[in-house]
Amino acid sequence: MAVETTPKKEKTESKKPKITRPWLVILCNDDIHTFDEVILQLQKATGCSTLEGTRIAMEAHFKGKAVAYEGDFEDCNRVAGVLREIGLIVEIQG
Repeated sequence: MAVETTPKKEKTESKKPKITRPWLVILCNDDIHTFDEVILQLQKATGCSTLEGTRIAMEAHFKGKAVAYEGDFEDCNRVAGVLREIGLIVEIQG
């Protein structure tokens, strides 16, 4: 008599979808740095253009805060660190 074997199913990790949300680096206005300093540091941190850096700096100046960068946590942490190098006030929100 032949014994029929059923292949065992290997345990697989549950394939729950990873909840990813964009993380934000928020630049706060300050009265210490010049626009040129802020724009150059934004370019260094994010690789943005002069025009985009100017837009972010102006928004922070007039509204008090501006989104300087959006991405995954590791990238936001890196960007925030570069912005903080010259003493800019930033926060990471997720």
